[in-house]
Amino acid sequence: MLKQRLSQKMIQKLSPQQIQVMKLLQIPTASLDQRIKEELESNPALEEGEEEFQEVFDLEDSDSDSDSDSDDFELDDYINEYIEDDPISYKLKDNTTSIEEDKNIPYAVERSFHEELERQLGLLNFQDERMQKIAEQIIGSIDDDGYLRRDPLAIIDDLLFSQNIEAEEEEVITMIKRIQRFDPAGVAAKDLQECLLIQLEDKIDRKEENNIEAKALALRILSDYFDEFTKKHYQKLQRSLFISESQLKDAIEEILKLNPKPATSIDSSRRNSTHYIVPDFIISNRDGELELTLNNKNAPDLRINDQYLDMLKSYKHATDGRRSSKKEREAVMFIKQKIDSAKWFIDAILQRQDTLFKTMYSIMQYQKDYFTTGDERRLKPMILKDIADITNLDISTISRVANSKFVQSEFGSRKLKSFFSESLQTMDGEEVSTLEVKNILAEIISNENKKKPLSDEKLKDMLRGRGYNIARRTVAKYREQLNIPVARLRKEL
Repeated sequence: MLKQRLSQKMIQKLSPQQIQVMKLLQIPTASLDQRIKEELESNPALEEGEEEFQEVFDLEDSDSDSDSDSDDFELDDYINEYIEDDPISYKLKDNTTSIEEDKNIPYAVERSFHEELERQLGLLNFQDERMQKIAEQIIGSIDDDGYLRRDPLAIIDDLLFSQNIEAEEEEVITMIKRIQRFDPAGVAAKDLQECLLIQLEDKIDRKEENNIEAKALALRILSDYFDEFTKKHYQKLQRSLFISESQLKDAIEEILKLNPKPATSIDSSRRNSTHYIVPDFIISNRDGELELTLNNKNAPDLRINDQYLDMLKSYKHATDGRRSSKKEREAVMFIKQKIDSAKWFIDAILQRQDTLFKTMYSIMQYQKDYFTTGDERRLKPMILKDIADITNLDISTISRVANSKFVQSEFGSRKLKSFFSESLQTMDGEEVSTLEVKNILAEIISNENKKKPLSDEKLKDMLRGRGYNIARRTVAKYREQLNIPVARLRKEL
């Protein structure tokens, strides 16, 4: 018996303009200048220059002629509407204050781990631009500690939403496997077990001659007895594998040589290399009043090219009172497309500017206590939805703004996303930011006895002793977010 099944799949198709705005939102100030230069090179209707007075075309509407076709009417409408209603030039810095020369910008930061992955990606020489976009999305989803904790299906959704690319699960998994072969070994693993396995398999593949038997045994332990290893059931491992205590010790030593945080495996010369970026926002304290400025110091003013406007004017006069030829219509439609593209880009830049300012202003007001004192303990619990509700913007938009932007205040420069956290209740019922708890957790672990590192249970007890009502699983979550390994991997022999 045949069965019919009706299914619906809802796909959100974004316009090119929406995609352009989203991409520009993700670009930090340091890269915006280059992006604008690329657009200037690709579209001759867009030009760089200071805003200046431009004469508005004095074109009278011609009487409708019975011989004129519909294309002529549409083009006439477009020309008249554009000339009369739309601004001819735009100034990108109208709503921002230029940054004074004596500001401490640019400032040095360590070379980005993700930039190193992107460099290696460039060596693959993709023939298919679509596969390169998939690979870039995967790299962008890798955590700062080197893990890819997003499910392939979630990456597929991200690609559809942000790039309008429909990818298959097999394509994403195949690309993840290729990226896992990048340096450092263990990158893009989904969890600790896979991370350690990738590193050990890499050592074996490179045929390192020393301790081959111990490496092979370590590989089997990680593959088949990972749970027993993590729980330190050493006697059970000896019985199951029929090995001696010394053999087990050698295998475990090989495992302990592996790095649970692959992002830190970049060689010291590369990690010590610095490059300079500029903050996207500057917050100044003017006698107790916070003042926010966008850093558009290197962003040029943009306008529509005069020559393209003159071409519209010439077409209007040349076809006044007569039917335009096919060649003339094709030429003016080309001009129209270039002008529209230039306008869309300028509008997208201005929308980016407005969205950035609106988002950062809301964050500044929300975290006013911190920006006036510099005391991290006064950071309020704040999630993306809090700012989305204030600004009436989508959560995804707030996320794009916060993900790659920096803000500079008198208390230093920091990533915007570092201000976002959830809340936690103290024993007294007071709500505090999880950032405060994480800072204390990191402090406790940094001062622990490395020969006897503290377990998550002991860390929980110590935090509770300081008045923070916290569960052991929450301690584990915060520790992982701080890129701090479990106690057994922090132990120093």
